[in-house]
Amino acid sequence: MEELKKSLKGRDLLTLHDLTTEEVNLILEEAARLKGLQRAGIPHPYLQGKTLAMIFQKSSTRTRVSFEVGMYQLGGYALFLSPKDIQMGRGESVADTARVLSRMVDGIMIRTFDQSEVEELAQYADVPVINGLTDLTHPCQILADLLTIKEHKGKLAGLKLAYVGDGNNIAHSLLYGCAKVGMDISVASPEGYRPRSWVVELAKQDAQATGAKIEVVTDPVEAVKDADVIVTDVWASMGQEAEQKEREKVFASYQVNEALCAHAKSDFIFLHCLPAHRGEEVTAEIIDGPHSVVWDEAENRLHAQKAVMALLM
Repeated sequence: MEELKKSLKGRDLLTLHDLTTEEVNLILEEAARLKGLQRAGIPHPYLQGKTLAMIFQKSSTRTRVSFEVGMYQLGGYALFLSPKDIQMGRGESVADTARVLSRMVDGIMIRTFDQSEVEELAQYADVPVINGLTDLTHPCQILADLLTIKEHKGKLAGLKLAYVGDGNNIAHSLLYGCAKVGMDISVASPEGYRPRSWVVELAKQDAQATGAKIEVVTDPVEAVKDADVIVTDVWASMGQEAEQKEREKVFASYQVNEALCAHAKSDFIFLHCLPAHRGEEVTAEIIDGPHSVVWDEAENRLHAQKAVMALLM
């Protein structure tokens, strides 16, 4: 265990594909432990005196609050940096920003558009860089999802997760995450909106070690059949607002509703990274119903990210 912790110290978190199965499980175990301490009111200032720079090129509710509160609970301090607050928003290079911040802070979290920007930041920074979201991946969200599933199902390996909707950053990171922990995953997306083929191939490579089954289909009923977990996301993500009307037509048959969920196991749980659009990708009966664990999932962003920060920083 201590050797595993040492292997994570000083590392970056860019995608879940970069972690081993053992490292993913360690993060989840640490998240559960920190959640227990927080619930019991036991102080855990593991990052006393340390600072986290939070670069936000995209706005957020859960990412901002969870990282900022998480650093406070760990005894550290978080700096919110929007494009208006730093020179990177006015043309300073990512590399120069990384070099400067590395002299002043102990970690950097960035929520932005291009994965390449996160990778460049990590290349030139001398402190851990955490991917708070890009258009390609969202590793912190899926760590929270895995924590939530484990809490409600008691395990991860051997379960089946169905993702219904756009083959976006959530789908990509679920593919990586499920492959790492031995959970079967079936992604249902329309033609032209499937996950990137190279991401699917990397997930399949990871799955060889854990026995997870990876499949991408077009039929949501096929994906949801006998699923233990159902996940969806908005049809038009941030930056795709101009495509909203067109996407509503394309994804009309991909709504997560009672009829679709009837094909899952009777005790399935429903997850959504939020924000949700009731009446579009999911009906109110599902997201506000007895199978929904979205509020536990949202809270677990805090605990999962605290584990990431504590282990890396």
